Amino acid sequence: MKVKNRKEYRRLKIKRRIRKKSFGLIERPRMSVYRSNKQIYVQLIDDQNGRTLVAASSREEEIASQKVTKIEQAALVGKLVASKAKEAGIEEVIFDRNGYLYHGRVKSLADAAREGGLKF
Repeated sequence: MKVKNRKEYRRLKIKRRIRKKSFGLIERPRMSVYRSNKQIYVQLIDDQNGRTLVAASSREEEIASQKVTKIEQAALVGKLVASKAKEAGIEEVIFDRNGYLYHGRVKSLADAAREGGLKF
């Protein structure tokens, strides 16, 4: 595995450790978060069949058009993924922070998804 720097290597080690324990099913999919410098993405994944059930990101039109901070943007994405999950009939998920620390944008997204009705 080729890694650019120590920070990314550390995140990937944490990610592997988390993924050993979490496995998404249709009844309870894995909610995977990816955070780049400017955007935040989230997917609800059924690992058993290898399918993405629901996806949301800060690049979607209703979120991208608003002028808000990145933490507020993550909260909007959390609410959006919760509403899409409700439409798909998903109520419980397994949260996969993907090696990122649970604070800032990741925490904001998780809290907003919980407020939207997802249980994890």
